Amino acid sequence: MSLPSKRPDWRGWVLPATFIALWFTATQLHWVNTRLIVPPAGVVTTAFTELQKPDFHVGVALSLWRDLSGFAIGALAGVAVGTLIGVSRLADKLIGPTFHTARQISLFAWLPLLSAILGTGDVAKILFIGFSTFYPVVLGTIEGVRGVTQAHAEVARVYGFTPWQTLRRLVWPAAAPQMLGGLRLGLIYAWLATIGAEFLLVNDGHGIGNIVFKGRNAFNVELILFGLLAIGLVGVVFNRLATLAEQRLLHWRAPARR
Repeated sequence: MSLPSKRPDWRGWVLPATFIALWFTATQLHWVNTRLIVPPAGVVTTAFTELQKPDFHVGVALSLWRDLSGFAIGALAGVAVGTLIGVSRLADKLIGPTFHTARQISLFAWLPLLSAILGTGDVAKILFIGFSTFYPVVLGTIEGVRGVTQAHAEVARVYGFTPWQTLRRLVWPAAAPQMLGGLRLGLIYAWLATIGAEFLLVNDGHGIGNIVFKGRNAFNVELILFGLLAIGLVGVVFNRLATLAEQRLLHWRAPARR
């Protein structure tokens, strides 16, 4: 059996490097309107300027706080509801139709209602982020819980487990791969919802999503592109952390072949 190579794989950088080279060439040779397609150097200069402002760091901290608060609320509610629907046929009949109907409504369609009831403050933003996390977590939990085999139920009966012990020691560990998949998807949705909420429920002007909003209002394309890069980088970090957590929690599984 061959050991996995520890050499860095640079193939993923080919497309971004090609894009930046084309972007640089197009702006240098004035193939495009440089007021709309700004040179890369302008974006780098704007990035250095913004990174030195305290407002940027405050905005990032506020965005992370909103994101993680909404994710925690949505994830807890999602695991609870998904488990209930997964283990109980009665709950499936009572809650399932409403849940599956509600998830057909676009998440952003909830924003006008939330802003009308709760305003445009942090409560509305965090609740919207929680909504965005809730649906994928519920679906992942239902899939995992329903995948628990009859043999697991027999083990619970043999050992005389209480319902809580059955959930904690058998059902959730067996359903962990699908549940973690739902949580990982929920984390991605939560970050997208954070940016969407800050962009559409603007009130205090703080948050990483507001960078793009400010850039648009000032017709500052460099600032818009810097905001997009900052949003993408935070998303990449979240995805990487979620992957590491999943690998650590599911270390007993055989690694996937590439």
